Amino acid sequence: MTFWKSFFYNKKYNNINDSYTKFIQKENILLIKDLNNKGHTFDIYLNMNYDINLYDLEKLCDSVGWVRRPIKKVKIAIHNSFLITSLFYINNNNEQLIGFARATSDEAFNATIWDVVIHPEFQGKGLGKLLMNQIIKELRYYDISTITLFADPQVIRFYKHLGFIVDPDEVKGMFWYPI
Repeated sequence: MTFWKSFFYNKKYNNINDSYTKFIQKENILLIKDLNNKGHTFDIYLNMNYDINLYDLEKLCDSVGWVRRPIKKVKIAIHNSFLITSLFYINNNNEQLIGFARATSDEAFNATIWDVVIHPEFQGKGLGKLLMNQIIKELRYYDISTITLFADPQVIRFYKHLGFIVDPDEVKGMFWYPI
């Protein structure tokens, strides 16, 4: 548990302003001004609103090759999430979803981050790192001390750069699936 203590007491993740946290739950925050992407510039916004367009979310998930999920179940998953974070830009007065992550929690000790996705056209620009840092800051604001996630082998390196470790203290996850 030494790693987790140093991770969660690192000033990088502890400087959270109460008014800022309350503000971002209500408003869009301009995260990056004039992000250059393939010759176009975009203003990237962060939002923590649960009222997300589910079809846009599934299109985003399709863009990275995830298996399509029933919209009714996605709606339930979002409704039961502790925290929602999305990234978007505005084009012709329409929000274009380019990033998403959510977390479930017991609201005291533990949280699990799910569905971290950045549109392929915007990958490699630091948006995934910004999204993850924001969700970690929010979870730490609520004094949640254990944050877990599940990662495919091709993204383990990304999460390691954010301070996550594989199987801390020899703990192994266990799963049960219906047969």
